[in-house]
Amino acid sequence: MKINYFQQLLSSYFLKYIPERRNYSDNTIKSYRDTFILLFQYQEDYLNKSVSKMRLETLSRKYLEDFLVWLEKEKQYSVSSINQRLSALHAFFKYIQMEKPEYIELCSSIFDIKTRKVPIIPMNYISVEGIKHLFSLQDSSSTEGRREMAILVLLYDSGARVQEIADLTFGDVRNIKPATVKLTGKGNKTRIIPLMPQTLDILNIYMNDCKRKKEIQPVHPLFFSKKFEKLTRAGIAYILDKYVKKARSLHPELFSGKISPHTVRHSKAMHLLEGGVNLIYIRDFLGHTSVITTEIYAKSNPEIKRKAIEKASPNILPQEKYSEKEKEEMLEWLKTII
Repeated sequence: MKINYFQQLLSSYFLKYIPERRNYSDNTIKSYRDTFILLFQYQEDYLNKSVSKMRLETLSRKYLEDFLVWLEKEKQYSVSSINQRLSALHAFFKYIQMEKPEYIELCSSIFDIKTRKVPIIPMNYISVEGIKHLFSLQDSSSTEGRREMAILVLLYDSGARVQEIADLTFGDVRNIKPATVKLTGKGNKTRIIPLMPQTLDILNIYMNDCKRKKEIQPVHPLFFSKKFEKLTRAGIAYILDKYVKKARSLHPELFSGKISPHTVRHSKAMHLLEGGVNLIYIRDFLGHTSVITTEIYAKSNPEIKRKAIEKASPNILPQEKYSEKEKEEMLEWLKTII
């Protein structure tokens, strides 16, 4: 009887291989796991075939391409989500290639499935004025209000991902000047981020509140629920949404589109860029592995492009020779043809 390597390899992949690889975050592991749950659902519910009969040979290039189309058409998945599922499949087949070299031809055919082009969506971010207005709504008279202020101010000041804020412990904060916070990002990579004095003051007030309630150890989550459990990403998003709704009701023009914790991260990056901070420093600040990822902020802001062009142009272009009257006449003429 022919051995079904698929079941063996899949089990070994999730129970042995992935746990030993420290650069795989919990979210990555969950995404990989969910990909195979969807694959099994496709096999049983859509193809009406038993999962127990799946073999490595079943996972041909055509089979997986049809699976990705099913995700798009039947499950209404976005291009980004489909690419994430494909990335998970590619990772699994890289493992198969190492463990079972005899399947290298199958693996190569799977690697030939290319990721889809993600449509460029204008980046949404909050202006400096909007951020100031958001923070002005905080209620510092209650313990809960001070906790929420600490979360939102730290989220913005550090430019952190929401999971990085959720994972913080009391020991990650250096709460004496110069204040810093240690963030643990993707691949368990850590970076030290400086904090503004105002942020330190708000954090110290919050941390003093915590010490009155419970004996806090350095390893205890910095932000926790009423049950003293680590605050989740959803919990942080809920707090932000609560204040955004208040702010939007007062100044709708400052809060357009969907606003999430990642929007706050985008906002911080944009404000640094608008302030003249070099992209390399912003890359390190955000924890990006490549400056190419960071360049999206520069591309999303036409004002930054304009300033860069203006800065270079005076040294290259000839001096203006048009009078004010000639400029006005030219503008009037342009209006008639545009």
